[in-house]
Amino acid sequence: MKQLLSFIKKEFYHILRDKRTMIILFGIPIAQILIFGYVITNELKNVKIAVLDLSKDNITSEIINKITASGFFVLEKNIKSEKEIHKVFKEGKIREVIVFENDFAKKLQKENNAGIQLIADASDANSANMIVNYTSAIINNFLKEINKSASIPIRINIKERMVYNEQLRDVYMFIPGTTAMILMLISAMMTSIAVAREKELGTMEVLLVSPLKPIQIIIGKVTPYFIFSFIISIIIIAVGNLVFGMPVLGSLSLLLAETMLFILLALSLGIFISTVTETQQSAMMMSLFALLLPTILLSGFIFPIENMPKILQWFAALIPPKYFIIILKNIMIKGTGFAYVWKETLILTGMTVFFIGLSAKKFKIRLE
Repeated sequence: MKQLLSFIKKEFYHILRDKRTMIILFGIPIAQILIFGYVITNELKNVKIAVLDLSKDNITSEIINKITASGFFVLEKNIKSEKEIHKVFKEGKIREVIVFENDFAKKLQKENNAGIQLIADASDANSANMIVNYTSAIINNFLKEINKSASIPIRINIKERMVYNEQLRDVYMFIPGTTAMILMLISAMMTSIAVAREKELGTMEVLLVSPLKPIQIIIGKVTPYFIFSFIISIIIIAVGNLVFGMPVLGSLSLLLAETMLFILLALSLGIFISTVTETQQSAMMMSLFALLLPTILLSGFIFPIENMPKILQWFAALIPPKYFIIILKNIMIKGTGFAYVWKETLILTGMTVFFIGLSAKKFKIRLE
């Protein structure tokens, strides 16, 4: 019995001494429960809206105040004409435009009836539906309060309009997100595992002492995976279009160029992961935890980023798929050009250069 207790005690010491094991045992579960708890929610928060108030009277002002005071919406912009509606949607920040018709208050007084139009960006169908429902509920609550003291009940006609995805098809959300996830996992994970395999077999040392420079080794390792990943991306776009009816309203050449940039970034991430891991198993685990979960939870693929706490929003800003998904939705669904995605493109380019440089430096250190 003493021998068994001694053995158990030794195992405790062994586990407590290993920092990586402690992180896996306690750090990852705590991080996951916190992230899932904050991210997985059906509530709306800080949704940016624009208002086209053609009446500008006391009633419209009161309704706008009710909507912004709810805590669900943030008034980002007041627009002056209907021509600006598509422009603000293409910019990507505004999720809903609320339009008040002319003489809104006068029509309520004289005709007991006036109209409001709710226009939502339905490139994310679920969010658009929730946004419109929340807005309608706030307006209807305002109407109930007024009708309590009114001798003749008044009515506000709410018209809903979805842009970019009138049928509210979920495929418009899932195809861009799934594309980003597949390319990230295939490109990064397969590259990291391939390099880690070279380390395990001992062939990496042969490469490092060869006349090849570190950057040449990196290019040689990633080129086959770059070509295969690009072919896979073309297949995904074709299947999405032919099978699921996912449109490509913008420039196909721009879409493919942005896809190649993202693949290159994913490959550079894979190379970087391989430089900080020694085995295939550790490379796979790190790829899954560092790339798969953030892509699903923090990229805006499924859960709106504006719903998350500020600290997670800051962390989401470091997730490459977030920017690629924005680019895909803009080109494929909204039909926008480079003028609307240049910021995201610049961020992805910067990340690519950073990780390629870091990976090359790591290889150089190993060589020395």
